[in-house]
Amino acid sequence: MPERVEGVAQHYAWGDTEYLPNLLGVAPDGRPWAELWLGTHPTGPTRLTDGRPLTDLTGQLPYLLKVLTAAEPLSLQTHPNLAQAADGFARGVYPDANAKPELLCALTPFQALCGLRPVDSAIDLFDELGLDESEIAGIVKDEGPGAALEGLYRGTIDPLPIIDRCQTNDRPESEWVRTLAIRYPGEPSVAATLLLNYVMLEPGQAVHLEAGNLHAYLHGAGIELMGASDNVIRGGLTVKPVDVDELLRVVDRTPLDEPVLPTASHYDLPGAHVALRRLKPGAHHRAIGHELAVDMNGGTWYYAPGDHIEITSATYVVVPMF
Repeated sequence: MPERVEGVAQHYAWGDTEYLPNLLGVAPDGRPWAELWLGTHPTGPTRLTDGRPLTDLTGQLPYLLKVLTAAEPLSLQTHPNLAQAADGFARGVYPDANAKPELLCALTPFQALCGLRPVDSAIDLFDELGLDESEIAGIVKDEGPGAALEGLYRGTIDPLPIIDRCQTNDRPESEWVRTLAIRYPGEPSVAATLLLNYVMLEPGQAVHLEAGNLHAYLHGAGIELMGASDNVIRGGLTVKPVDVDELLRVVDRTPLDEPVLPTASHYDLPGAHVALRRLKPGAHHRAIGHELAVDMNGGTWYYAPGDHIEITSATYVVVPMF
């Protein structure tokens, strides 16, 4: 039979104050409730209702399931692939030797930046901003958005004229530049957001963040599935440490044509050998591995191999990939 489990809430400063408490059926307490963790990660290990660690039943799981609620933007960041993580761990750059693939499925309208824009899209945006004759537009045309990103971070492209051009434009990309420029004045990452795909996910839509994908969550609530790793490389838009050299070393400079996945009831995360399934009320599900689930009535669950579950409310469950 399915067992209830107790996840760990993380109160990061960017979190929403009401979404997670309301989901979990507890009174908001004024604190930001940024994430609810379900998994065996040592920073926030899930427990059974009798207090035992989930690892008593599952051992260490290769994934971490979260409910994420962003009231404010997160840092501009990326993650290494497995080989880069192993190398970086040996050099003392990363806290572990694991990859950290990510998948986010929106629960509310969710705004994010995801992967480098295709060249034509970036040029069209710069034209609209009156930057068609600018240095950054020329570099994107001739060398690609990855070279422009490096120019901003290395200081060979001045971000201030780019930021200034966003002051009167009403596109959401410009609105976010204005918002971020107030918080991080003069920072190259503010201008770098224009090199990324801006996406607005509707509930049920998802983005898959492969290794090297430069991204930032901006606003909204979603279900996040990731590899159980702490390997994050930040470029900016944060008070946390940044490592521009490492970011430029591992970032994927290939433009991402279609950042939003086709809407589905099943989203694969191959890098962690698991998938996220969206189950509707009335569905039946048989667990085939050590599976964690969260339902939209605030229930958090462990399904053991062979468990048969009749779904009574919309549920997100992690299933093995074969």
